[in-house]
This record gives sequence, structure tokens and C-alpha cells, in this order.
Amino acid sequence: MTHDSNDALLAGYRRFREGHWADAKAEYEALAADGQKPHTLVVACSDSRADPALIFDAAPGQLFVVRNVANLVPPYQPDGQLHGVSAALEFGVKVLGVSRIVVMGHALCGGVNAMLNGAPDSCRDFVAPWVAQAAPVVRMVCESFPAEESERLAEETVVRLSIENLRTFPWIAEREAAGQLTLSGLHFGIADGVLRALKGPGRFQPLD
Repeated sequence: MTHDSNDALLAGYRRFREGHWADAKAEYEALAADGQKPHTLVVACSDSRADPALIFDAAPGQLFVVRNVANLVPPYQPDGQLHGVSAALEFGVKVLGVSRIVVMGHALCGGVNAMLNGAPDSCRDFVAPWVAQAAPVVRMVCESFPAEESERLAEETVVRLSIENLRTFPWIAEREAAGQLTLSGLHFGIADGVLRALKGPGRFQPLD
């Protein structure tokens, strides 16, 4: 980390310490002493334009956020391999006891675009196999729709697929069946700032 006065990260940290931290010091101290108790686990994309904490105006300790390329949840697969998303889900549900899981996709998603058109040649090590897990479903859903509708439809399809995959985790399915956990799908419009929610089997509808 550079100490250059023009460093954007360092400047942001100083604003945080002088403003937000000063105003919320007692809240942070309570979170340190008592631990976190977030009510919602959010699976979101890593895209820098779709930050759940900003979109939901959340305070520290309210959201347990899992971010990855294209907000994907892989199916339940306890095979002893490395599963970052699944590990976060397990911790959020079993240890933190969240009462809601939200999958939030967004407009202009580069990961979803890679599912439709292929990953960039420079991203073959990890991005290409990651998006490949959802590419067949996305392409099948979009093949009968005009090109101008495919981008949004593909983004919505990934949200639906991730919710379906959440239900393959037995301890998520059990809690949902018992009414202890709800699963929701959202889509964020970067240009208009509107959140659209998945309403049953239909398309996403704008929230009031």
C-alpha cells in the first residue's frame, strides 16, 4: 500500500476514519465485543458497480456478503475440494443463523456475457471453467429469444439457477421447508438504480 496522498484507497480510508468510523465507533465496538449477527446472506457479483452494502444502505453487521463472478451458487458437492461459495453458505446458515439468502444479479454482467459469448482469451485458467457451469442452461433459455432480450434474460436465468442450486444444500432446503429461511432473487439495474425481484415463475418485477 502506497502512502502517496493521491492514492484513492488511502484517501477513502482517511474519509472512513474521520467520518463513518467516528460516527459509528460504538456500533463497531459492540460488534467486536458481541460478534456479528447478520440477518441476511447476499450472494452477489464481484462487479464494482453492484455493491450490496451500498444498494441496501446496510450498516455494519447486517449483511453477510458472498461475491463472485456472475453471482453463481454451485450445486452441493461435499467432496473435500475447495469450495469458497459453499463454505460461506455453510458458515452463514449454520453458524450465523441468517434468516434470508438473497441472490442478486445485475445488468451488464461480464460473467453472464461470457456464458453467452465465451470468456476472454486471457481468462482461461479460472473464469472460463467457472462460467461454464451455467453456460448450457443460459444458452438454452436464451436461444428462442431475440438478441436484444437475451442479456437481461440470461442475467435473470443465472439468479434462478443459483436459487435452484441453493436448494440442493440439505441444510438450506430443510430450513426453508421449516419456515426458518427464505430465498429471494433480485436483479439490479446499474443505469437506472432499480431493483427487480423474482416473483414466482414470472419475470422480475420492480420493487416499490
